[in-house]
Amino acid sequence: MVDVFLETERLVLRRFTESDVDNLVWLDSDPAVMRFLTGEPTPRDEIEHEVLPAILRAYALGPAGRWAAIERSTGKFVGWLALQPPDDGSVGEVELGYRLAASVWGRGYATEGARALIRKGFTELGVHRVWAQTMAVNIASRRVMEKAGLTYVRTFHLHFDDPLPGTQHGEVEYELRHDHWSALVHT
Repeated sequence: MVDVFLETERLVLRRFTESDVDNLVWLDSDPAVMRFLTGEPTPRDEIEHEVLPAILRAYALGPAGRWAAIERSTGKFVGWLALQPPDDGSVGEVELGYRLAASVWGRGYATEGARALIRKGFTELGVHRVWAQTMAVNIASRRVMEKAGLTYVRTFHLHFDDPLPGTQHGEVEYELRHDHWSALVHT
C-alpha cells in the first residue's frame, strides 16, 4: 500500500520505502542533477545504508520529511520533494528541498510540488518558517524558490576542500514565513 502524503495536479508525493534504493541511485547518478550538490553520483552503498534509512527514520519523528515524487500521468518516479525538519523532527522551521530528474526539468513540477508542500506545512503541520538554500549560481533552483513565494535573505560563503565550479559566488538562503504567506494568500 502506497502511503500518499500529498497530491497535486500532476504529482503524487508518497513516503519512501526500502524498495526505493534503485530510484534514488538512478536520480543521484545523473551528473546534471548532482551538478550543484556534490558534483558526482551518490554511491549506492551510501544511499542504501545512510541516505534512505535516514529518510525512513525521520517519518517516525514528526509529520515533515522527504517524499518520493511520482508523475501522475506515467506512474514513474521523477525525484523527491521535502519539508525537511531539524534532527529533532520539530516543524517550526523546515527546509524546502527538491531534486528532480533532468528529464522533467522545465515542466514546473518543482514549483508545483513546493507550493503544495508549503501550503500543507502552513495549514496542517504547524510550520512557521520555510527556508531553502542553494549555490548562488544555481539560477533554476533560485527561480523555483521565488515562484514558490520565498524571498532572498542572504548570501554566505562556506569553505570546501574540493569546491564545485561557482562556489566562489557563495550560497544563498531564501525564506517564507507563515504570516507573510497568509497575507499573500488572503489578498
